[in-house]
Amino acid sequence: MKKFITLATLFAFTIASHSQSLSYQDLALLFSRDDGNGTARFNSMSGAFGALGGDISSININPAGVAVFNNSMFSGSLNTRETDIQSTFYGNTLNNQNQIFNLSQAGAVLVFDSAYKSNWSKFAIGLNYRLTTDFENNFNIAGNSGVPTFRDFPLDNNSPTIDYNVSDEQRFSNIYKGEVSEFNIAFSSVHNNNLYVGAGLNFYSLDFSQQSNLIELNNDGNGNTLDARFYQENFTTGTGISLNAGFIYKANQNFRFGLSYQTPSWFTEMLEETNIVNNDGFFGDTEITVSEDPNSIYDNTAGNNFPSTRLIYRLKTPSKLTASAALIFGKNGLFSVDYTSRNYSNMNLSGDDFSQENQFFQNDLRNTHAVNLGTEWRFNRLSIRGGYKFEQDPLKTALDSDNLEGYSLGAGYNFGNFKLDFSYSDNNRTTFYDIYPQFSNQINTADLNIDNRVFTATFSINL
Repeated sequence: MKKFITLATLFAFTIASHSQSLSYQDLALLFSRDDGNGTARFNSMSGAFGALGGDISSININPAGVAVFNNSMFSGSLNTRETDIQSTFYGNTLNNQNQIFNLSQAGAVLVFDSAYKSNWSKFAIGLNYRLTTDFENNFNIAGNSGVPTFRDFPLDNNSPTIDYNVSDEQRFSNIYKGEVSEFNIAFSSVHNNNLYVGAGLNFYSLDFSQQSNLIELNNDGNGNTLDARFYQENFTTGTGISLNAGFIYKANQNFRFGLSYQTPSWFTEMLEETNIVNNDGFFGDTEITVSEDPNSIYDNTAGNNFPSTRLIYRLKTPSKLTASAALIFGKNGLFSVDYTSRNYSNMNLSGDDFSQENQFFQNDLRNTHAVNLGTEWRFNRLSIRGGYKFEQDPLKTALDSDNLEGYSLGAGYNFGNFKLDFSYSDNNRTTFYDIYPQFSNQINTADLNIDNRVFTATFSINL
């Protein structure tokens, strides 16, 4: 059963037909997200590595950077993420905290010097695992809109039946789990010691689940109360692939620039399993009790009646074009900038009737702009780093506060054959969550303020 669509942003999840679960356009936006995870050095400079290379995580931005390495190496990274989600619904504010620990990156670069006299002096292969998107989060929303949506008790034998038309409270809880991970393979070489070129393949694995629960408390104005509990779940898995290519050109010892392109990611088989299917008129597991008849409980899952549905579909995410430049001050330091453009209006869903979702992509999403700035300064074996990032929200009507902004800091120490690096990054944005899109003219959305703090540690060793 295909869900009815409503407007959404990247983290603004909509619902349908007495539903809290994500619509397909929301899923498409969510699965297109990139958290920018990488090594601690990469994260501390906010990922501004398109013209720099020399870091295994730059393989995802510009594969030409693999040939910047002077020797073979391996690196692995762990990170811990703390996310605060503040929800506000009709004047009631709740604070939700999440803490997640991940293996965020592991990869190696193999460097081969040319054995023959040639203008191509070096060849390198990069292999890297990366946590692209971490879905792990949960939040709660509570308040009173004054609009009851569960007004009838299905087992009511009164004539006329009781109308529970006074709202006391709405409570909503939401849990996301899973991730998108990727494995990158890149090939790169350098020509005349100033032109680096590279190409790569990226393989994606997606695993996502959502469990949402709505509790609504109403009364009839005469002392009789109704409590409704409504649960939905969605499990989605899939695999995808993309290609990227680029170059870095050393204009001189102090200035270099780069350009790279990444194709859309093609998820050729997305498998969804969900309980959002008509079960006695409710699209989810529903339990309703009333004070007027406390011994009578309506439960549409009684007797192990748990219907579900499956859907297989395809997803194409936006392509990405990145232009980069860097100033190098010898061995003392550097400054780099990346500019990235992604056209979300070119997203596409297929495999079912997704005409409304695809029309939404074309009409309501835009070509987004992102800027990443990074700097690094070296003091003998110690390096100090910093960065800033800005990313537009893909929705045309998004508020300025819905755009993603963040900063990062970090440091590293070179012990000779191995390095230790650490980074801290913080980014925030606002968005909304629509609990009742079918009552959008009567019930407001909940406002969400999301703040992510990530600490990363990386160990690197020369091979």
